[in-house]
Amino acid sequence: MPMNYKYYLENLDCANCAKKIEDEIKKDDRFSNVIVNFSTLTLSFKTDISDPFKEIFKIVKRVEPDTLIYVEKSNDEKSDYELLRFILALIILGISFLINTPLIKEILIVISYLLLMYKTMIKAVKKIVRSHNVDENALICISAIGAYILGEHMEGLMVLLLYVLGKILEDKAVNKSRNSIKDLVELKASYANLKVNKRINKVKSESLKIGDIIIVKKGEIIPVDGVVVSGHTFVDPSGLTGETTLREIHEAEEVLSGYINKGEIIEVRVEKTYYDSTAYKILELTLNATNHKAKTETFVSKIAGYYTPIVLIVAILIGVFLPLVSSLTYHDSIYRALTFLVIACPCAIAISVPLSYFAGIGMSSKKKVLVKGSNYLDALTKCDAIVFDKTGTLTTGAFELEDICVYSDTYTKEEILKIASMGEAFSTHPIARIIIQENKQNFDSSEVKDVHEIDGKGIEFIYQNNYIKVGSASFCKTKREANVFVSVNDQVVGGFIFNDHIKDNAKDVILELKNYHIKSYMFTGDNASFAKIVAQNIGIDEYKAELLPQEKFRELDNLQKHHQVMFVGDGINDAPSLAKADVGISMGSLGSNSAIEASDIVIMNDDLEGIPTMLRIAHKTKRIIMMNLVFSIGVKLLILVLAMFGFAHMAAAVFADTGVTLLAILNSLRILKE
Repeated sequence: MPMNYKYYLENLDCANCAKKIEDEIKKDDRFSNVIVNFSTLTLSFKTDISDPFKEIFKIVKRVEPDTLIYVEKSNDEKSDYELLRFILALIILGISFLINTPLIKEILIVISYLLLMYKTMIKAVKKIVRSHNVDENALICISAIGAYILGEHMEGLMVLLLYVLGKILEDKAVNKSRNSIKDLVELKASYANLKVNKRINKVKSESLKIGDIIIVKKGEIIPVDGVVVSGHTFVDPSGLTGETTLREIHEAEEVLSGYINKGEIIEVRVEKTYYDSTAYKILELTLNATNHKAKTETFVSKIAGYYTPIVLIVAILIGVFLPLVSSLTYHDSIYRALTFLVIACPCAIAISVPLSYFAGIGMSSKKKVLVKGSNYLDALTKCDAIVFDKTGTLTTGAFELEDICVYSDTYTKEEILKIASMGEAFSTHPIARIIIQENKQNFDSSEVKDVHEIDGKGIEFIYQNNYIKVGSASFCKTKREANVFVSVNDQVVGGFIFNDHIKDNAKDVILELKNYHIKSYMFTGDNASFAKIVAQNIGIDEYKAELLPQEKFRELDNLQKHHQVMFVGDGINDAPSLAKADVGISMGSLGSNSAIEASDIVIMNDDLEGIPTMLRIAHKTKRIIMMNLVFSIGVKLLILVLAMFGFAHMAAAVFADTGVTLLAILNSLRILKE
C-alpha cells in the first residue's frame, strides 16, 4: 500500500525550478501525488518504495544539483557566505580603481569576476552536466564572460554585481515572507509535561498518546486537544480564534491545542494525538495550502519553462545574423545577444505569482480564516452568489423558548408542553432537548408507542390512543406562524415559538457582500415564517425554508447552473453542500475534523465578518498578481526591444531580470499588510 512521504528542501530559489523537480519526479511511475511546494520548501509524494530517499535524492540532484534535501527539517543556522563573497568582491574591485599598474589592475578585476561568479558558475556547470539544461545561471555566466572577452570589463562586472546583489535581496525577501506567514500560524507547543505516576516528564508533544495525562502550567501552550480532568483556569484562545477575551475552563471541559493557559495549573487528558489536534491541522493546512494551485499559477509555471529557451534561440540569431542584415559588427551584435540573455530569466514571473498566493493565505490565517488552496482564493473573486445556512451561521444557534401558542380550547399550555415532551424524549434534536428542559411536569414516556422520526420534519407517535405529530408547519399541515407545532389526530392544537438570535454583524456583512455584487440566498430546514423574519431583518435577497439536506443540495445544484456559488454552513450537517459549492465555507466548527475536511475555507472564530475579509484579501491578491505580471512582462519586452536595437545596455538588462523580480516580490508582500 502506498505511503505518504514528506521531505524538506534548501537552496531552491526559483518557483520554476521547483516545478521542474515536480515534473521530473512525476515521470517516474513509482511516485504519485507529487507536490513540490516552493512557498514552504517541501516535497511530498506517495510511493510503495520502502526507503524512497535515495531515488528522490538522485532525481532532485539531476534536475537542481545545488538543492539540498532532508528527511527532517534542518534547524541549523546557515552562514551568509554569498553576502560575504559579494562584499569581498566589491572591496577588491574598489582597490583595483586605486591601482595604476595595468597587470595588477587586471588581476584584481579577474578575482572580482571569479568571486562574484563562483556560485553561479558551479550551478550552471552542474545543471548542464547532470540535466543537460541551460538555465539563468548559465545565461548570466555566458553574458559576463562574453562581456569580458569583448573588452567590456565593467559591463560584465555590473551584470554580476547587480545579479548577485539582487539574488541576495530576493532570497532575504522570500525568506522573510515565509517566516512572516509561519509566525502568523505558529500555534504548536514543542514539549508537554507528561504525568507518569507521581513524576512529571518533559516529552515531545508528538510522542503523546490518547489517554495520557499532561500538566499545563501558567503561561504554557496546551500541546494537544484534550479534556480537563483536574483544575480550573482561564485560557487565551486568541492564537486560534482571535478572541481577546479570556475563556473560563472548568473540570470536564474540552481544551484545544494552541490555547495558552493564563490561570492555574491544570491536568488534561489527551483526546487527540499531536498530528490530529487542532493547532497542527491549522498549521499544516496553511503552510500546505499552496499545494492546491490556482490556474494562474499553473499557467505561469508552464510558460516560464518555455520562456528562457526561446529567448536563448533569439539571442543566438541576433548574435549570428544581425551583422549580415545591417551595418553592425559582430562585436556589437554579440554584445546585444549577451544583453538579451541577461533579460531571459523568467524569475519575476515565476516567483511573484506563487508568493502572492502564499502571502494571501498567510494574511487569511492572521485574520483567523483557513484557506485550503490558492485555487480557492481565485474562485472567491469569481463568485457572484452566496448561500447561507441559517442556524449557527446567520443566527447564534442558541435557541430559547419564547412562547407557547394554544390553538384549541381543549388544551392548556402545560398540556401541550407535556404532549410534545412525550415524543421529543425519543429525539436527539436540539429543539427537542429545549422542550424537555422547559417541561417541569413529571411524565412517563413508556405510554408512547409507534414512534417514527422523519428527518428534517418532525416526530410522530401514538399516545393514549391519539395520533400525535410534533414538527414543522408542512409536517403538521398548517399555515400558522410558529417554529414547532403539535398536532393531535391531524388537528393543530398548539405551537412553540423559539428565539434564535441573529448574529450582531449579519446585516452589515450582507451589505458588504452587495458591494461585491454578490446575491445572497438562505437555505434552511427551519419553518418558513421564522426564515422570513431572519431574511427580512438582515437583507437576504432570496430564501427557501423547510429544506432537507438533500433538498438543499438540489437547490444549490440548480443555482450553480447560472452562478459561481459560495456555500456557508456549519461544516457537519451541510457537508454535501459544502463539498458541492464552488467555494465551501465552514462557520464555527473549530476543532471539528469534519469541518476542515468538508469545506474549502474554515472561519475559525465563528465571525461572519470573515467572509468579506476573505473577499478583500482574494481581490487584493488578484490585483497584485496582475500588477506583477503586467509590470514584469512589460519591462522585459520593452528592454528586449531596446536591446535588440542597441538602446539598452547590460545594466538595464540586469534590472529587467533581478530588479524587476525584487520589485515584484516586495509588491507581493504588501498583501501581508491590510
